Amino acid sequence: MRKYLILCLIGVFMSLSPALKAGHYDGFKVSVYITANDVNKMTNSKWLDSVWTEISSRLKVDKVYIESHRDGRYTSEAALLAAKKFFTSKKVEFGGGITYTPESHSGRWETFCYTTPEGRAEVKKIAEYTAKHFDEILLDDFFFNSCKCEHCTAAKGTKSWTEFRLELMRDAAKNLVVDPAHAANPKCKVLIKYPNWYEHFPALGFDLEIEPGIFDGVWSGTESRSPNADQHLQAYLSYEIIRYLDNVSNGKNGGGWIDSGGMTYADRFAEQAWMTLFGKAPECTIFEFGGLQRPIGENVKGAWQGTGTSFEWSKLDAKPTLASIASVAFEEVNKVYSKLGKPVGIKSYKPANSVGDDNLQNFLGMIGLPIEMTPTFPSDAEVVLLTEQAAYDKFIVDKIRKQLKAGKEVIVTTNLVKKIQKELDDIVELRIGDEKGLINDFSYFGKSKEKMIIPQVLYYTNDAWEDIPAHDKGVQGWPFLLQARYENGSLWVLTIPDSFADLYELPEGVLNRLRSVAGADVPIRIEGPVNVSLFAYDNNTFIVESFLDKPVKVKVVINDPTKQITDMINGDKITPEAAPAQPRGFPFFMRNNIWLRDAKTTQTFEVEIKPHSFRAFKQS
Repeated sequence: MRKYLILCLIGVFMSLSPALKAGHYDGFKVSVYITANDVNKMTNSKWLDSVWTEISSRLKVDKVYIESHRDGRYTSEAALLAAKKFFTSKKVEFGGGITYTPESHSGRWETFCYTTPEGRAEVKKIAEYTAKHFDEILLDDFFFNSCKCEHCTAAKGTKSWTEFRLELMRDAAKNLVVDPAHAANPKCKVLIKYPNWYEHFPALGFDLEIEPGIFDGVWSGTESRSPNADQHLQAYLSYEIIRYLDNVSNGKNGGGWIDSGGMTYADRFAEQAWMTLFGKAPECTIFEFGGLQRPIGENVKGAWQGTGTSFEWSKLDAKPTLASIASVAFEEVNKVYSKLGKPVGIKSYKPANSVGDDNLQNFLGMIGLPIEMTPTFPSDAEVVLLTEQAAYDKFIVDKIRKQLKAGKEVIVTTNLVKKIQKELDDIVELRIGDEKGLINDFSYFGKSKEKMIIPQVLYYTNDAWEDIPAHDKGVQGWPFLLQARYENGSLWVLTIPDSFADLYELPEGVLNRLRSVAGADVPIRIEGPVNVSLFAYDNNTFIVESFLDKPVKVKVVINDPTKQITDMINGDKITPEAAPAQPRGFPFFMRNNIWLRDAKTTQTFEVEIKPHSFRAFKQS
C-alpha cells in the first residue's frame, strides 16, 4: 500500500510539473529585465512592494533578471540580496544581469577597452561578482568592442578592425567572463544576448561562429521598433533573428528581448512580442522594469482600434501602462503558441560572420516570403535562397552547382552575382555592371506606382529566360526574375532594387510569382499585397499577419488536399474557393528540360486580416 501511495504521489507530481514549468502562459515565459538603477532602490521594501504590486496586477511575470553592473556602477550587495529575497517570496524566478558599459564621458554608449590590463581586470571582476549571487547571468547586448583608444590601435596592428575585434572578444568571452563566472560558481550559466543589429556583428566583435560554443546559451534582440528609427529595422526581424540564432546556436536560443522604443502606436509593441513568439522563442524578456509603469496615452492609440484587431485597446485598464499593453499582447498570442509546430520556411544561407545585402531577408519576409535563415548550407532544401552574404563561403559556386545537378533550385540576388559572376560563368554567363535601369512596368505581372532603380542584368537570349520582365517606357527592359537551366535544375536570378524599400512597391502579380517560385519547401503560400507576412509550421498550422493600417483580403494557397482551414482562436472554418480556369501563357518555368506550367494541384482559401493583426489556422 505504501509503495502504491508513493507511486500515486509521483504520478500527481509529474502531471503537475509541466504546468508549473510553463508558468503563467501555455508553453512560454514572460520575463522582465531590471537595470542596476532600479535594483539599487530595492533596499527600500515599501518602494519595491508598491512598484511590484502595480506591475504584477497588470502583467503576469514568470521571471526577472537582476542587474549587477551598468555604466561603470555596481549594484550594491545589499540591494542584490534584497531583490533576491523579495522575488523568492513572490515565487518569481530570477537570474542575474550584466551590462558591460563603463561610465560614459561622451554622452554616447561606450564599451569597455579589452586590451588594457585595467579594463580586462574590471570585466573579470564584474563576472565573478555577479556569479557569486546568481546561478544564471544574462548579458545585455553591450558585450562588444567599439574602443579605438591608443592601446587598441596599437594592438590591432595591420589587422582589419573586424579581424582584431573578433579575436579580442573570443578571448574576452572565455577568459574574462565565462571561465571566471564558472570558477566563482560552478552552477552558473552565462547567456549572451545578441542585439537586433545582427548584420553588423563581426565588425564589433560579436562572433557567431565561435562564441555560441563558449557561452551556455544565447538570447536574441527582437526590438524591431519602427522602420523609420535610426536602425531602420523591419518588423519581420523580430521573428527572423529568433530563427537564425536558434540555428546558429544549435537550439540554445533561450528567448527574445523587446522594448518600447519607437512605439508610435501601441500595436507596434504587441507585434514585437507576437513575432518573437511566432519564432517559437521559449521566453520573451521585456526591457525594462521601470518602464513597465510608464503611462500610456491616447496618442499611441491606432486609428484602426475598435474594429476587432488582435490588440484591442478596449482591453486595457482605466489608466493603462506599458505593462497593460504587454499583458493584452501576451494573452492573445497565448491562445495559439502551444498549438504551433516547428517553424519552416525558404532556406536562406547566411554563413556565420558574413555581411552583405543588409537585412534583405527581413524585407523579403515583409513581402510574404517565409524565410528560415541558416548558418550552414541547406543541401537538403529543394530551393535555396542566396544573398550577397553567401559570397563569404569560398566554395559557394561548387555548392550551387551540386544543388543544380541534383535537380534542385537556387535563387541568387543580383548583389551576390556581382561578387561571384566570374566563377558563375560555368553555370550561366551573366554580366551585372554599374549600369542602372529605371522601371515600373512588369508586363503581364502589373505595374508599380513608383519607378525604381534596378541593376541591369545582361544575359544571352535562349541561354537564360526572363521569367518576370521589367520595362522602361515599353522600349528597353531587363529581367526582374531570370531563369537559367543547368543540367536538372534551375538557377534563378532575383533583381534587387537599389533601395530595398522599393520591394514594397512591387505589384501583386510580381509578388505572387516570387512566392510561387521560392516556395517549393513550404506547402503553403499567400497571394496579396506587401506588408503581409506568412509564418508556416511543420504540423499543418500557419499564421498570416498584416502590418497594414486597413483590413486586407489575402488568398492562402495550399498544395496538400485540404478540406478546410480552421481559425485557432475563434473556431471559424473556411472552405476552399472553386478552382480557377487554368491561365494561358505565362508564368512558365523550366525544370528537367521540359517547359511546364506552374500548375500544381492546389486549393485556395480567402481570409480577411484586420489592421496590425494576425490570424492562426489549422489545416484539416
